[in-house]
Amino acid sequence: MKTGLFFGSFNPVHVGHMVISQYMAEFTDLEQVWLVVSPQNPLKPSASLLQDYHRFEMVRIAVGDYPKLKASKIEFGLPRPSYTVDTLAYLREEYPERQFVPIMGTDNLENLHKWKNWESILQEHELYVYPRPNHDGGGLSNHPKVKLVTGTPLMEISASFIRNAIAHKKDVRYMLPQEVYRYLDEMNFYRK
Repeated sequence: MKTGLFFGSFNPVHVGHMVISQYMAEFTDLEQVWLVVSPQNPLKPSASLLQDYHRFEMVRIAVGDYPKLKASKIEFGLPRPSYTVDTLAYLREEYPERQFVPIMGTDNLENLHKWKNWESILQEHELYVYPRPNHDGGGLSNHPKVKLVTGTPLMEISASFIRNAIAHKKDVRYMLPQEVYRYLDEMNFYRK
């Protein structure tokens, strides 16, 4: 089963994440997309990161009962910081019947050379790459294992924008799945 892996902090998960995930699940040859909640991205600061459980719960709520998407906390039990190459090796061993395909934006593709053992990721896996504003993917966009999924809607929304907006008492209810917005609001997350 060809399974897309959309890694992220999901701090919080927003409509951009969900649109991209659903597009990949419906309009590519991926049979399922797992939204993998990362405990700590080694390339990002952790200062404003909500606890793992809350971020996973928001992704679980956002996915709901949609069968082509799955919330995954697979990295919670792996050594930290989380390195994609290690998670992929673990998943190949645990789920030999699945073919895993990491999903990333052109902005991440431009920085792939900074990732631990990035060459082995490209050797073992196809990458499905969606467009991000002002990023073309850099030199790796022509790599034979990189598939640019050009029809993916351009989403100029970010979790940092949402966190900042909430901190400044802005209403962002339509930028988040409805139940996620309700969860954030009830928990008073990201407010100063």
